[in-house]
Amino acid sequence: MRLTPEEQHWLAGEAGPGLRKAIEIVVALGKIYGAEDTVPVGSVQIAGVSYKNLGDAGLAFLHEWAAEGGHIRVPAYLNPAGMDLHDWRKLGIAEDFAHRQLDVIEALSRMGAVPACSCAPYYIGVRPALDEHIAWSESSAVSYANSVLGARTNREGGPSALAAAIIGRTARYGLHLPENRRADTLIEVHCPVESEADFGALGYLIGKQVGNAVPYFRGLGIATFEQHIPASTDTHLRALGAAMAASGAVALYHIEGVTPESRRDNMLREDARTLRIDSLEAGYAALNSTPLAQVDLVSVGCPHASRDELLEIADRLRGKRVTTRLWVTTARATKEAVPHAVEIIEQAGGLVVADTCLVVAPIEALGIRRLATNSAKAAFYAPGHSRVDVRFGTLAQCLETAVTGRWPGGPAEVR
Repeated sequence: MRLTPEEQHWLAGEAGPGLRKAIEIVVALGKIYGAEDTVPVGSVQIAGVSYKNLGDAGLAFLHEWAAEGGHIRVPAYLNPAGMDLHDWRKLGIAEDFAHRQLDVIEALSRMGAVPACSCAPYYIGVRPALDEHIAWSESSAVSYANSVLGARTNREGGPSALAAAIIGRTARYGLHLPENRRADTLIEVHCPVESEADFGALGYLIGKQVGNAVPYFRGLGIATFEQHIPASTDTHLRALGAAMAASGAVALYHIEGVTPESRRDNMLREDARTLRIDSLEAGYAALNSTPLAQVDLVSVGCPHASRDELLEIADRLRGKRVTTRLWVTTARATKEAVPHAVEIIEQAGGLVVADTCLVVAPIEALGIRRLATNSAKAAFYAPGHSRVDVRFGTLAQCLETAVTGRWPGGPAEVR
């Protein structure tokens, strides 16, 4: 790799061990993936924040790096923690877990990270520009940044994202290179795709089939727009990308005439293969792990719920009362932006939970064994990560379940 004089200075350890460790990680990855040099990044999103995933060894690693002088130099935000950082007692989180989780946040904050924990930083003011280089790590955030915003990022690991934040640069390879951003798989959709759950089921099917390819969608029926994405379209695009990143490793997709790069250029390669989708039933079947009738928890907000989603949930729950646990997970800034919606949801008996999400919270320790969710990403990960059975469907089905305690339509119905 070609390194600048400043980078060579860091690599020699002349600016201290904290910077040396960071540049060593970035250079090592660059050499593995054939990068010629590094590129400055405008923002960083750091994964590996939940103590559930990090553990004591990861916490010690953070403290050691902070003690060595590792200091973040570009805006860096955190992925969800393992609990609501303010109201963890309300969730039933154990004291020992809570103290270690707060220690993780303190270590990262001491290094200079913004202690805003969200898998959707684009909802809290972090919206990189078209073609801007960034270093994000959470899979659904990477997909949204690349696809919906047209920024450029690979899917960074927790240590590599932190390293990029400390040196303000990442290795230039993969999706930082324009030639790697053209689609190699055409997806022709020949069935209705309407709700956020439909887009999640479609994403699950595509991710399983294409792995880490770059898909190009035709026939989704999404109306084009010039500048601002309609709220419903935004929700659908997030669901599609999050599911493809979970079941496969898709970090970038294009939708003909909709996503910004596809509106600007021809992003489909001439030698692209073609996949045809005629039904979503296999996706729904795979994401419903068992024909549950009753559930212990209804979870909405994976990726984190937007302001508009909180308003819709509040409207659907107005004047009602839930009979099972309901978590609506979101960023703290989003929660604070719509206090009236939060009040309605919590008057109905639900909880608007900040800073965390179902996948990284220790829900198995809370006696939760049966889950309902409208998130294909959560439905994919939860059985393995949290040892729960899952019902997957629309937001309307999930909220009806929260009110009645039973999945609507009987155990055999999944749509």
